[in-house]
Amino acid sequence: MTAPATEPQAPSWERDGVRLEIEGELAVVTLCQPKRRNAQSPALWRALTDAGRDLPGSVRVVLLRAEGVSFSAGLDRAMFTAEGIPGEPTFLQLAGASDKELDDTIASYQEAFTWWRRPDLISIAAVQGHAVGAGFQLALGCDLRVVAEDVQFAMKETSLGLVPDLAGTKPLTELVGYARALEICATGRWVGAEEAVATGLANLAVPGAELDTAARDLAAALLAAPRGAVIETKALLQGSAGRTFEEQRSAERVAQARRLRELAGIGD
Repeated sequence: MTAPATEPQAPSWERDGVRLEIEGELAVVTLCQPKRRNAQSPALWRALTDAGRDLPGSVRVVLLRAEGVSFSAGLDRAMFTAEGIPGEPTFLQLAGASDKELDDTIASYQEAFTWWRRPDLISIAAVQGHAVGAGFQLALGCDLRVVAEDVQFAMKETSLGLVPDLAGTKPLTELVGYARALEICATGRWVGAEEAVATGLANLAVPGAELDTAARDLAAALLAAPRGAVIETKALLQGSAGRTFEEQRSAERVAQARRLRELAGIGD
């Protein structure tokens, strides 16, 4: 059996640090600036947002990976300078913007971190080396995380006088609990592979040489299940935190009714 054709998408994104490849029902998004340790910028965030918007409807699983020794070293350090990044607002300009302008700008940045949890997809982050700040939050944006044994997560925003604002605080709290999330964020300390797996931050840790294979094996296992059942199950689990036990039971019944009718060929 031949492997599915790989179709590179939007090569111009690679200048901003993102590559998208479609392999049948699997999409692979790669951070591709290893010499810069995949440092993040607004241009990279726009490319990630566009990648999510451009996914074909046939895609069921998205694998997020990164080239080089680090998943992502966090924000491009130029963003902290007075000059900033050419063509992008500096921190000083952001601080001086109106409340609406500042809110809209940060919201546009957050889009790169939020589409990974779309109800029709399951996303996997394959994380090696450093995943700092924005890199940590990008990994948290995915549904699942497979990590290399050398992984080092850290939320460094607080040490810079900032807060994590790229949609990472809620998934972190849901995964490890409020007290540990507060400690991780407020101290900016490193979280290694063993702790990540033990606390639920990561699903699996493997030797670095096996990271891509392990992530692809997980993707294959997800693709082996019927799409409708996976989508319904994801919706049940995602919504469970906001429901009472009785409400969750009801949601299960409604979802199962849809599945039974679809399987019987009598659905809407």
